[in-house]
Amino acid sequence: MFTVTKRVGTALKKAISEWQTSGLISSEKAQELISSHTVMSFNWGRLAKYTFWMAIFCLILSANALLFDEALVRLIKKVFNTPDIVKCVSLGVLSAALYAFGIFRRRKVSERIYSNEAILFLGVMSTAGAVFFLGKAIDTGSGHFSLLVLLSFLIYACLGFLFRSKLIWIFALLSLGSWFASETAYQSGWGAYYLGMNFPLRFVLFGFVLTAVGFVFSSYVRLQELYKITVVIGYLYLFTALWLLSIYGNYGEIGNWYQAKQFELVHWAILFGLVAIGTVVHGVKFDVDISRGFGITFLFINFYTRYFEYFWDAIHKSLFFAILGISLWIIGSKAERIWHLGQRPGTHKE
Repeated sequence: MFTVTKRVGTALKKAISEWQTSGLISSEKAQELISSHTVMSFNWGRLAKYTFWMAIFCLILSANALLFDEALVRLIKKVFNTPDIVKCVSLGVLSAALYAFGIFRRRKVSERIYSNEAILFLGVMSTAGAVFFLGKAIDTGSGHFSLLVLLSFLIYACLGFLFRSKLIWIFALLSLGSWFASETAYQSGWGAYYLGMNFPLRFVLFGFVLTAVGFVFSSYVRLQELYKITVVIGYLYLFTALWLLSIYGNYGEIGNWYQAKQFELVHWAILFGLVAIGTVVHGVKFDVDISRGFGITFLFINFYTRYFEYFWDAIHKSLFFAILGISLWIIGSKAERIWHLGQRPGTHKE
């Protein structure tokens, strides 16, 4: 007998019932399948995940609390008076130890997903500290710190790939985005534009490329585990940038944006909508849930952003919120109807 969550238990019960009704299995077999598992009355997995994140947060608070103890502050100052390269090496060794311990635990007790990932997360934080102190140790005053961010990406990417850790891979992709932002800013002399593009427009291209790379990953067995998270992060970069672009356009100065007329930004909103529709079509055509979800979500975000932009000052607030409420009610009703498609009367998913 095995234990399942309430949602999985409901789905299993529904499937077994349908198999019995359609004659695929006998009533005795159906009863045997139903008796083969129990349903958890409480989601202990979710509790484990949240408590481990809270534990890490409390450890960080504990470290901060040390700063209020004068004796410990004096000790910490002595430690931190050591050369930056020593701090870098120390944190590097700590990172390696945490990674090794996390991977050992993952092989030894693979079912303890959240505690293993929490250990790897501490390793990620230590690596960031090591890279920071390396930067201080070799700083020449050039301000080209994006190279350190690139180093962080390379470290996280190698570790994420070798250990097949989604958590470390997420930090690799976040570091890659940070490197792209800082490097283009450095190359433009910290100006508003790089090759005629402001930050949102640059990240539209960055997000598109990263998403495409994610889909390429799906064709390789060794990269399958990193495929979905790469596509998700790529879509987040792409659609967040498109949303900001539809609001601010390709303006680099806030004063220029204030002076711009609304119709001057319409083409960016249209681009946002077309990309969202294209993503939905891609998701439907190739049965990609991620594409469907992102496309539909940001299509609605685009619609309601334009609604606020064009009608907030144009109509009475009572009518404004009435239209908003009715439209959301209609969408909710349609979503509920789709959610219940294929379900027998009287049954529902948790």
